Amino acid sequence: MLNSERQAHIKATLSTAAEPLSASSFARRFTVSRQTIVGDIALLRAQGEPIIATPRGYTLSHPAAHEFLIPCKHTPEQTEQELQLILDNGGWIEDVLVEHPLYGQLRGQLNIRTVADMKLFLSRLARYQGRLLSELTGGIHLHTISVKNERSIIKIREALRKAGILYEQSEAN
Repeated sequence: MLNSERQAHIKATLSTAAEPLSASSFARRFTVSRQTIVGDIALLRAQGEPIIATPRGYTLSHPAAHEFLIPCKHTPEQTEQELQLILDNGGWIEDVLVEHPLYGQLRGQLNIRTVADMKLFLSRLARYQGRLLSELTGGIHLHTISVKNERSIIKIREALRKAGILYEQSEAN
């Protein structure tokens, strides 16, 4: 099979897949290495295909009706609470952004759309003894959140405000 044929099959499979598909599953299907599939995905992305990597594999981006940035501030121990509140109120966590004094804006792709995605992210964070980007900025960070309707934006903001996680400028400052 030619590289272009394999890439066309990957694109077609992703367009009909109900769940994210891993590079390893594609590698087994096409009897190539996982790294070959990672390269195929990179080439497809370079051609403009809206392929995103989630904690569970590759999927095509399905834009939500609304996308917004939300400022947050919390301790590492409050991460699960923050993510759960966003999911519970109809949001998907696309990424996390921080303003670093040396590198400028740093962005980490999260693509957390379900509780299973959240649990996988948190388990990997623990397993690899990872550090959150927000730890570089005293807990202050932004998330790009996607929602299906504007009502979810209001619900997410209120839930995070009630939990003390929404970062808001105080009147004293």
